[in-house]
Amino acid sequence: MGSVEDHYTLLEMWREEKTKRREAEAKLNKSEDRGEGDLTLQIEKLTKENEELKKALARSEDDREYDKMIHKRELEDLFKGKYDKGK
Repeated sequence: MGSVEDHYTLLEMWREEKTKRREAEAKLNKSEDRGEGDLTLQIEKLTKENEELKKALARSEDDREYDKMIHKRELEDLFKGKYDKGK
């Protein structure tokens, strides 16, 4: 009657595997709900953030160039005597 015992052993193994599979699926679903499971979403998010940072850098560089131009003009005016220190 080893076959009955083998049957119960196999049935118990199947139940354990089924439980493990359900736990793994539940964990995977939780990670997908948080957006961790979808690499495409992460890539899109990081690409968008990268574009925003590039725009911010460009604005910063433009501001720096503008400030540089204004300071240069102020120095030129100062040396020409057009700049009033009292203002």
